[in-house]
Amino acid sequence: MKTYLTAACASLLFGAAAANAEGISITPPGTTPTMIGDAKTFSGQAAVDIKAAGNSGRYGSVGQVDFMPGARTAWHTHPAGQLLIITEGRGWLQEEGQPLREIKAGDVVWIEPGVKHWHGAATDSRMSHIAIAYLRDGKAVDWKELVSDDQYNGR
Repeated sequence: MKTYLTAACASLLFGAAAANAEGISITPPGTTPTMIGDAKTFSGQAAVDIKAAGNSGRYGSVGQVDFMPGARTAWHTHPAGQLLIITEGRGWLQEEGQPLREIKAGDVVWIEPGVKHWHGAATDSRMSHIAIAYLRDGKAVDWKELVSDDQYNGR
């Protein structure tokens, strides 16, 4: 009897999970195109792979960005903040008016809403990260001017 009840409960749980699975979307690798970073918002070579499934884009943006040595974003802000998960290599991050900070594989970075900053690879290392930015008033990022070589080099 105990075995029968356990099996019945498991069946109900798995049945409920299967019903809930109808609300899940999976996007296989290679389905979304990888884009080269726009020269208005990136310096150097950077590849941007937008990560989205189903309607996830209506809540924010998620992208994997692969920076070659010396490549970086332009200055920018995020109306609802940004989360970076550094997945490979070593790079730099800078908040306006603050010194450069090193970021490396395994680091997780939170950038508060409205903070002007940039991030990218170090001069001698590639760097990749997953960037997550939520929407506020339909916007995930406000791009600003490009980072000069002097700013990038900490001068």
